[in-house]
Amino acid sequence: MYSFDARVRYSECDKDGRLSLVAMINYLQDCSTFHSESLGIGFGPLGERGLAWVLGAWQIEIEELPLFNTPITVSTWCHEITHAHALRNFQILDCEGRTLVRADSQWLMFDTAKQRATRVPEDQRAYFTGEKRLDMAPFERKIRVPEGGRRCQTIVVGEQNLDTNRHVNNAQYVLFALDALAELGHAIDLARLSVQYRKMAWLGDSIVAVAHEDGGGWVVELEDEAGTNYALVRLKTR
Repeated sequence: MYSFDARVRYSECDKDGRLSLVAMINYLQDCSTFHSESLGIGFGPLGERGLAWVLGAWQIEIEELPLFNTPITVSTWCHEITHAHALRNFQILDCEGRTLVRADSQWLMFDTAKQRATRVPEDQRAYFTGEKRLDMAPFERKIRVPEGGRRCQTIVVGEQNLDTNRHVNNAQYVLFALDALAELGHAIDLARLSVQYRKMAWLGDSIVAVAHEDGGGWVVELEDEAGTNYALVRLKTR
């Protein structure tokens, strides 16, 4: 397990003074990248080989988002790695050891020259130390999209949406989904978030948000103008 300690910054808070959903996801991303750097197999060495880890799916369960100035510990570990993918758990704990957020995630190895998934190199097995998966619901094999749906905003991808791989960072898709629901006048007390990533979006691409009511929450499709999904975001309320 890899962990780091932090304190919720004011700049990371939402209007209620709690860690925002996107900032929370950024903490999880940061933990995974710090873990990689600590093992000497981060995005620098991988990039020199024309490779990158890309996120295939999130499953995040939220007990409570911490308030401003709360000390937190963010942890991650790889509980499965094969030639095809890696599965990585995360936790955010408060200073009393209480679980605030738990997450599971699927990662794929990406060949940046061929622009496609590729075999996980043998040296990446250094991530796996035998730790078990968190007690969470299993991954959804496929997010079901309800009929109908309301077309919301169209986002044109800008430089601020990109990460070091030069495609839209995975947390940004969640931000786009939340903005779509805000456009419809819906604020969500979120208990569970599932995201499935289908296609990368690049600088200048247009992303159309289509929101579907789903018993106890919403499914937001983020798609191109032809209707092909970049990502599906399911938001379940308490």
